[in-house]
Amino acid sequence: MKNNYFKLIYVAVLSLFAVSCNNDDDNTTEIPEEALLEYKHIRVLLSDEKTNELTLVNPFEATTASFNAKFAKSSLYTTESGRYAGIIHRADNTVETFDTGLESHGDHVDVDGLPKFGALTGQSLLPTHFKSKIGELLTFNDGDGTLSVAKESEINTAGAKFKTINAGLLAHHGAMASFSNGTYAITEKDNTVAGTLPEKVKVIDNTGKTLFDAALSTKGIHGNASDGTYAVFGSASGVLVVESNGKQKLIAFPEDFGTAWFGTILETASKGKFVGYTAAKGAYLIDVVNQTINPILKNTSIMQCKTSYDKSKLGILLHSGEFKLCSLNSLQAEKEAKVISETATDAASKPQIQLTENFAYITSPATGELLQLNLTDMKIAKRIKVSATPYTITILGFENSKSH
Repeated sequence: MKNNYFKLIYVAVLSLFAVSCNNDDDNTTEIPEEALLEYKHIRVLLSDEKTNELTLVNPFEATTASFNAKFAKSSLYTTESGRYAGIIHRADNTVETFDTGLESHGDHVDVDGLPKFGALTGQSLLPTHFKSKIGELLTFNDGDGTLSVAKESEINTAGAKFKTINAGLLAHHGAMASFSNGTYAITEKDNTVAGTLPEKVKVIDNTGKTLFDAALSTKGIHGNASDGTYAVFGSASGVLVVESNGKQKLIAFPEDFGTAWFGTILETASKGKFVGYTAAKGAYLIDVVNQTINPILKNTSIMQCKTSYDKSKLGILLHSGEFKLCSLNSLQAEKEAKVISETATDAASKPQIQLTENFAYITSPATGELLQLNLTDMKIAKRIKVSATPYTITILGFENSKSH
């Protein structure tokens, strides 16, 4: 019923537009389908905080499908190709995979089967950080300081399992990044800083062998990203930049940072440029080539900060319910509006966001809905019922509406 309702509205809008075009003697430009609806081959996957339920949303059709993961409260990540998801059950030492059934062929997308769990699974101690580069899926396992690695091509191979890379590290809350040449930057702990955070980063190969020892030591590391050339880590001593040849450098924070530092690093579409985020100061663009850190939004009330699916823009949701769409080129807010009600800073469950080219998706834990925000008029276009307590969210598929 809900699906038909949205289709009727869509047809009505197109009909009105057609009349307008005729009256203007064809002097108007046709509104692309994507401006009215999401791309046909985009999917949104959500986990639930209290149940095992996963919800796969087709925003174009405004339909949903439910699946049962092995455990509740899982973290969701999209793989490099966009077709698959990694499902991390940290507390239960388990990794699952999910297949949308969508296969990109560049100019069009084929449906290569029904959505389903992948055959590839993993068992490790506290899998936490997840990355997907160079055709691989990679987790850092906090419980023993190892990496688990598998290939995207194995996701639908019966009996496929993640393999362990042991680099001889102490257990810690660590992270890793992949280089384009197949080597990895990986954190290591030497206990010069109290707690579970690591202090250094070294470069290893796919057997765990150290290729380049850590060149710099920090006061604690958390958060990282990689564009294949540069691996960038958030550090209390500055932004740590590591290259595959072992070269390392620290980029100093702006003078007004005090003791604040980036605990989250996000990739962008531009080589050598990353987004650093800290709740204490806001969101900043890091240029590792020019060694600069410039503000995108100085604000201490940011609840969520995410790059768009194509990594060209930044979406920022404040605790006040305001949403800001920022350009990563101009470093300015292009659009802003109050889109949801205020969320307390100490709320047990908070909204999560993800962005595509034309829409932002916001979870509503209190109502069990996924809100679709139209980035053109900054209004909620759809409210789609999902699981009772949506937890994490990821975008899957392709920003393409063409089929074979």
